[in-house]
Amino acid sequence: MSEETTGARGGAAPDLTVYYDGACPLCRAEIGHYTRCEGAERIAFVDVSSESADPGPDLSREAALARFHVRDAHGTLASGGAGFAALWRTLPRWRVAGRLAALPGVRTLLELAYRGFLPLRPALVRLWKRAARR
Repeated sequence: MSEETTGARGGAAPDLTVYYDGACPLCRAEIGHYTRCEGAERIAFVDVSSESADPGPDLSREAALARFHVRDAHGTLASGGAGFAALWRTLPRWRVAGRLAALPGVRTLLELAYRGFLPLRPALVRLWKRAARR
């Protein structure tokens, strides 16, 4: 991992690795919330916005920037709604949401909502930055 990695302290292998776009203020705010949650010390949060970030041989930096990805302790990647479900299942206070999100119908709805959000993200970031300047 790179110097942009936070979490999974104590040298132990993380239960989950989260790849996020640290250049996106929305992403930073959301990841900031998760890093403060109980259980976050078992998760590695990797900011892939840095040129030096290396998400691994099976995930390009570009793909990691374009869509939310997580990798479990066995090396399995999940993205989008399934990635959020995996993250939520790892955090004790989010565990119920993670279990609900893993249900077949809910998983589909979560993925559709995530895909609907992706095209809106650039406009939301512009609004966020404009509001921050005021």
